[in-house]
Parts: sequence; structure tokens; C-alpha cells
Amino acid sequence: MSEQLLKIASKFGSPLYVYDSETIINQYNRLTKAFSKVKNLKVNYAVKALSNISILKLFKSLGSGLDTVSIQEVQLGLKAGFNPEDIIYTPNGVSLEEIENVAKLGVQINIDNLSILEQFGTKHPNIPVCIRINPHVMAGGNTNISVGHIDSKFGISIHQIPLLLRIVENTKMNINGIHMHTGSDILDIDVFLYASEILFETAKQFKNLEFIDFGSGFKVPYKEGDIETNIEELGKKLTHRFNEFCKTYGKELTLAFEPGKFLVSQSGVFLAKVNVVKQTTSTVFAQIDSGFNHLIRPMLYGSQHEIINITNPSGRERFYSIVGYICETDTFANNRRINEIKEGDILCFKNAGAYCFTMASNYNSRYRPAEVLIHNGKPNLIRKRETFEDILQNQVEISI
Repeated sequence: MSEQLLKIASKFGSPLYVYDSETIINQYNRLTKAFSKVKNLKVNYAVKALSNISILKLFKSLGSGLDTVSIQEVQLGLKAGFNPEDIIYTPNGVSLEEIENVAKLGVQINIDNLSILEQFGTKHPNIPVCIRINPHVMAGGNTNISVGHIDSKFGISIHQIPLLLRIVENTKMNINGIHMHTGSDILDIDVFLYASEILFETAKQFKNLEFIDFGSGFKVPYKEGDIETNIEELGKKLTHRFNEFCKTYGKELTLAFEPGKFLVSQSGVFLAKVNVVKQTTSTVFAQIDSGFNHLIRPMLYGSQHEIINITNPSGRERFYSIVGYICETDTFANNRRINEIKEGDILCFKNAGAYCFTMASNYNSRYRPAEVLIHNGKPNLIRKRETFEDILQNQVEISI
């Protein structure tokens, strides 16, 4: 794999994101297999994880739907060929106007606050709406990605169910789905199942549901020996409980998930070239041709991406701090054991498929990197590297 990645870096330059379609397909099949005993299963890929249109087209070929959080992601999905009914739109804190504009496109609306719910239901009682519930369950690997707790800005509190039901009754609106998302990097299946029971109890309050959406947040391994969500065990336990609920409810519902990281994280790597190896009194820095403008997760979430020197994969291991070229603290790894690094070497950051390129920026007026998809063994450029013209494209010069 190292030799292929070096060839790709030589051809397309660095820094560079590279994704492998086979890994994505395997993860998708693993999830659907785990829930194969559910009669109606719907996997909606979370576009925010990796939104390149070629990736979306790959998911469409697998039979996936889409989970979107903005009208722009909805438009990307439609552009990629998805049918409106295969897209769910779950925004947070957006205007009523945006929700109405998305509704006109025919996608499934998911509302997470009482104010907008009442306004939308009053004006559009016949448009089917899903409701996002906050189960008040703390889950997730970082406070920034734990979204089901009591002080979260996401979802309608389970303690507000009586008020929610009054709004639904007064507006006569059509509630066709119930949804939750407790957080990302969930390890404890029992926590997920506990939150699911809260969702089942809430679902009993609505008589015309078509689906129950359990969100996602499944953890993937980020380093050798790292633990991950046991999807197979979750599939077995939740399938049994879901099928049991459907019998009690009186109709076959659709079980929906909206995975992002689980499907694409392990498919991606980030390649960067070492510009400088710098020795200080106590630290050896390897400074690369990138920064948190391209890969912000280590600085934002404290996430640990495994880093390999693919130019010298069998070299003697030494301790390095990997840092970027941004003009402030810009650290990818501290005191990490890596095969000996020389200037010009290519470093490979693993698990760079999710929330990496999509969170990239032009900070310091740097260009965002290119993206490549390996499909059927062949590397394909799926996003060009930016140029200086891209930096200036939407700027307007005035006479001064």
C-alpha cells in the first residue's frame, strides 16, 4: 500500500487526501449485514463526514440514502442523482425559510425545536415531518461531539413531550418519524440501547410513524489495538428489540441509521511532505507542508491519527512531534514514535476519511488540497488542488 500511495503522491502532489472505495463498500455491507434480520432497513450516509460528489455517487450505487444538515448538502445529494425521498434533512438552528425551501425539494424534513415545529406545522400541516428527540443520554468520545446530554442545543427534550404533543394536535401536522443522535465515538452498546428504549417510549405517542431513526456515532479504531463499536452485537440486540416493538406498534416500521465516520473514516488517508526536520533542546519536530487548515481534528478534538512514514516504513523508530506550517500552534502529534524521518519524506495520516477535508479551510490563504479516490484499483482525481485564482474568486476589489 505504501508504494501505491507514494506513486499517487508523486502523480498528484501533496498535501493530498486519498480514499479507497473498497473500504467504504465493505463497511456499508458490514452494517447492513448486522441488521439483515430487520425487514425494512434504511442507511442514510451522513454527508457532512465527506461530501465530495463522487463519494455520494458511490453511496447511491450501494443503495444508500443521505443524511443532510444544510440545504447545500441536499442540493449536492440531488446533483449526485439521489431521489428526494431518499434524503433526510436534519438541520440545527436554521431559519424557517431554509426548512421551507428544502421541503419544496421533496426531501424528508426533521425538526429539532418546538418553535420551528409549531411554525412549520401551522403553515404546512400536510408535509410529513420527523421529530428529533433529545434523550438526555451522555454519549460520545469528546464533549464537542456528545450531543444527547441535557444541555445540548440539539433535539427536543423528552421532558417537553407533552408540549410537543399539544403542538401536533393543534396544528394537525403529520409526524411520520422519530429520531435521535446521542453523539459520536460511542463504545458502550448498553448506553445506545438505553437511549433506544427512550426513543421507543416516545414513538408510542405517535400513531402514524413510518420510521424510527437511531442516529449513529459508532466508533472506529484510530490506532493499533484501539477498540471500536461492536456493530454485530448491536445489530443482534437492537434488531430483536426493534422487531419486538413493531409487533406491539401494529405495523412494520423502517429502522434508519445515519452513519458517517463508520462508513468513510478508515477509507481515507492524508499524505503530506516533510519540509523541515528541526531539533530543539528537547524535541525533534517534523514540519509538514500542511496544517490544521487541512486537518483540524487533532487540534479541535484532541484526536489521534496514526502517522506512518511511507517513504521509510522499515527505518529505525525515533520520537517526533509532527507540526504544520500555520503561523500559530499547529500540532498533529506530540512525541510520537515514527520510523526515522528526513526532509522530503511523505507522511501518511490514517483514518482521514471523515471530518477531515470537509472541515478544511483557506486559513493563512493556503490552498485546500486535492482529493483522489481509488476505485477498482485505479486512482481517480475527484477534486482539483486549489489555485491562487480560487483564493481571489469571490473577493471584490474596491478603489482605495
